[in-house]
Amino acid sequence: MNANFHKSTVYQIYPKSFRDTTGSGVGDLNGVTEKLDYIAGLGVDYIWLTPFFPSPQVDNGYDVADYCDVDPRFGTMADLERLIAEAGRRGIGLMLDMVFNHTSDEHIWFQKALQGEQKYLDYYLFRPGKGPGLPPNDWDNTVAPGSAWEYVPHLDLWYLHLYDKKQPDLNWDNPAVREELKNVIRFWMGKGIRGFRFDVLNQTSKAEGLPDDGENPGKNGKRFYTDGPHIHEYIQDLVRDTGLDKLVTVGEMASTSLAHCQRYSNPKNKELSMVFSFHHMKADYRENSKWKLMPFSMRYLKDTLTEWQLGMQEAGAWNAVFWCNHDQPRVVSRYGDDGKYWAESAKMLAMAKQLLRGTPYIYQGEELGMTNVKNYDDISDFNDTETLQNYDALIRAGSTPAEALEVMHQRSRDNARTPMQWNGGRNAGFSDGEHPWLKVNANYETINAARQVDDPDSILAFYRALVALRKEYDVISDGSFEPYLHEREDVFAYFRRLGGKTLLVVCNFYGAETEVPAPEAGAEYRLLLANYADTPADRFPARLRPYEAVAYWVE
Repeated sequence: MNANFHKSTVYQIYPKSFRDTTGSGVGDLNGVTEKLDYIAGLGVDYIWLTPFFPSPQVDNGYDVADYCDVDPRFGTMADLERLIAEAGRRGIGLMLDMVFNHTSDEHIWFQKALQGEQKYLDYYLFRPGKGPGLPPNDWDNTVAPGSAWEYVPHLDLWYLHLYDKKQPDLNWDNPAVREELKNVIRFWMGKGIRGFRFDVLNQTSKAEGLPDDGENPGKNGKRFYTDGPHIHEYIQDLVRDTGLDKLVTVGEMASTSLAHCQRYSNPKNKELSMVFSFHHMKADYRENSKWKLMPFSMRYLKDTLTEWQLGMQEAGAWNAVFWCNHDQPRVVSRYGDDGKYWAESAKMLAMAKQLLRGTPYIYQGEELGMTNVKNYDDISDFNDTETLQNYDALIRAGSTPAEALEVMHQRSRDNARTPMQWNGGRNAGFSDGEHPWLKVNANYETINAARQVDDPDSILAFYRALVALRKEYDVISDGSFEPYLHEREDVFAYFRRLGGKTLLVVCNFYGAETEVPAPEAGAEYRLLLANYADTPADRFPARLRPYEAVAYWVE
């Protein structure tokens, strides 16, 4: 296992959709174990597993009812222990997804709180209302229209839930809660877990008094629970008391700031190895709304990526770099072309991301160029709670069903959660059962692992090459980032420099040819990698073809 996470690549698995070995229609832990040789073939160092803990599955496992067990849907603790051992034999460590901002309302802690036990009432954020029928403040829910508070009549109290009402927020200001969560970390470290991803970690510290936020209609409360007053103190406390600094850790930082992320992942602060920020994944949000469509803005995308690359570099901090995850629609359908230039654009996006400064994450199926769904003809085909609630909101706001459905086709989280496309057979090789939990994407017969695994020109082969290059060349894992042609609206280009070595990466984000000047007329150029087979090896091309991506040594 690679101890230097700068050289590492992480592969994210959504177990529910990865591989079903029982015919239940739901993926399981043994399905991950079955596919370990495929994963090892990518060359990755870590597998991040999204939650497999006992859960009522209101939010597909992000509503955790028991942090220290395995949901029978996914297998047993013995299955997990076998997965940990088998992955370790292949040099791969497991990263678990810790949902510490909230629990399920079926967690024993919350159930005891509902019974009126004061100890457990203090584990959550129960408050009296402002008056009859009025919640304690004006904060909005983050995933659906409406209040972030739910009333409990028999207690005459309200509890805070930034997410679904069945996901009550924990009270991190209570030291007993933080100690419970430390014990969860210790439990899994004892099982041999090698890393942790922390879900919406920067929302765990709320402003004292939970004040109203009347000046921000539509965003109420966010400034009072994002990167809150004690967040750095609480993370440092968690790390210090558990030894998390010996593992690889990454925090999901929702609506965060660069300044805070510079602190979260600066090694001197002893907080996290790296952070996820999501600003670059809003380049196709009209009026900054996920549910308002527009073509992506290359200007916004470049400015955001460059700002974070330079800002984190300046602070000695570290990015987790990604395009896809279980919450993001498929990038080849967003910032690429999932039609005519599907393979070219998927490879281009891979190079643009994998050669950046930061630890790259590959989400299951991204390495195959999996796309957004093509065959969800009715809202009943979708499963995601956020999708269903926002579809209803669009209808109430006046959209036609067809208009609202088109928004879901482009923005639903289910785009990322369709079953993994292993082959062109029954249910794309995901399950032998009658009904997968979510409908398989219609293009599985042409986009699947079996078609690519032995093809040296495949998207999968390109990802393998990129993962290997990070391990081989220090300039990729540890070099500086410097933008090139930043004023251009069609290409994303940058240098990576270290110890006298210079690597130039240029990516054409559009389906038209474009002229690109060589940065140094007298320099020699030696090709490292390109997504077209006939790219010149010893000179920088004067023009880039549609979605062409090149990486050259500059000597």
